[in-house]
Amino acid sequence: MSELPVIQKTYDLIKWTIPILNKLPKDQKFLMGNRIVNSLYELLDSLIVARYRKDKILLLEELTATVDILRYQIRLLHDLQLVSTNRYEYFTQALHEIGSEIGGWLKQQKIR
Repeated sequence: MSELPVIQKTYDLIKWTIPILNKLPKDQKFLMGNRIVNSLYELLDSLIVARYRKDKILLLEELTATVDILRYQIRLLHDLQLVSTNRYEYFTQALHEIGSEIGGWLKQQKIR
């Protein structure tokens, strides 16, 4: 079974994000950094589960909310000047692509 692009993009985003979050000041690394990493892992885990689930609609709708939460979390990091604008832009672009793929997958499921 070939890998779904949205799963690979999420995996790549986790690989890219962890070293950056590990460089946050200690208090923020454990507070905001852990929340973001946990949300990303939850997103990856749920995408893998959705791949095998017959009724995917509810789970995909929840994943849309998870992506939105991540957008706010990374925006807060940027607003607090804990990540550079370039990193913020990369992260939001990656999340936009992941969100778009989840949205397309959800739309396809609703048509079925």
